[in-house]
Amino acid sequence: MRGPQPRPELHSLAAHAAGRAGGAPTAELKHLLAANENPYDPLPGVLDAAVAAAGQFNRYPDIGCERLIDALAHRFDLPPARFAAGAGSVSVIQSLVQAMTAPGDEVIHAWRSFEAYPIITKAVCGATAVGVPLTDDGHHDLTAMADRITERTRLIFICTPNNPTGTTVRRDELAEFLGRVPENVLVVLDEAYAEFVRDEDTPDGITLCREYANVAVVRTFSKAYGLAGLRIGYAVAPESVAAALRMTAPYGVSQIGQEAAIASLAAEREVMHRVDAVITERRRMEDVLAEQGWPVTRSQANFVWLPIGDRGGDFAAACGRAGIAVRVLGTDGVRVTVGSPEANDLFLATAAEARLG
Repeated sequence: MRGPQPRPELHSLAAHAAGRAGGAPTAELKHLLAANENPYDPLPGVLDAAVAAAGQFNRYPDIGCERLIDALAHRFDLPPARFAAGAGSVSVIQSLVQAMTAPGDEVIHAWRSFEAYPIITKAVCGATAVGVPLTDDGHHDLTAMADRITERTRLIFICTPNNPTGTTVRRDELAEFLGRVPENVLVVLDEAYAEFVRDEDTPDGITLCREYANVAVVRTFSKAYGLAGLRIGYAVAPESVAAALRMTAPYGVSQIGQEAAIASLAAEREVMHRVDAVITERRRMEDVLAEQGWPVTRSQANFVWLPIGDRGGDFAAACGRAGIAVRVLGTDGVRVTVGSPEANDLFLATAAEARLG
């Protein structure tokens, strides 16, 4: 006799988790360049704040993340009512889909882009995911995305910089796209990697939130700020949307995460010094890979993208034998996180051997 069966769509969640190689290093994999984690240890002041908060984990966290939201509101000079926090940007994205869609509604996103969009839309929320292919050079095709808008469209995700290609949308093309989006459709700019952008033609999502009534931004403390293990992200959204997000995940962020995020905002200068170091390494990796003859898409994030198609499995296996974890994404290519200089040196040496082989 068959017992209760979960929805079969949920198997895609397990597949996504199995494809990740993050967490603590192992004897086989000493350099984890698969999950876009920050290679640096926690900043001392941030670690102190987290440790102090840990002394109170017998208590529930602040249900509304009020101190953190106040800090974010001060940082971006926007009303606190426009903010909502969650357990990483993935949690915030899920809350957005839950708040904005019902079965039969459509969510548009680029593909290949962040894997969570179709998984959350279909498997978790029961809405319809509409994936629109990237251009040949790995950018969002905003014209094609606008063409796919229907009466059932409720939400559009634009990942900029795009995960995994590292490309960003341009200011003029995004303005043209937003001009074609109906006012009842929410456009979400997923800016998980915003701190790593150095392309001056890339628009700032927070600025656009001030100009458009149907634009929201999702950001995270996992990447540039190095709080991946504490799970904290946030949205800047229209007040009605932000209020809905705050209702979907009560007690979703630990007090340890909240205090570490507040301390991270106070230490932003030190954070950005580390970001600058990552960008320097990113450019070095891309230059060396190009010299080796690999196709490289120039990235604005904390990773590099090798669009090498079905060679990805063999390339990742060679990296694995060298003790390096990288991320293979289907038959499209391999994404490699910018790690420490030591890890990057080993990766580049491995890539040179794989190219010659």
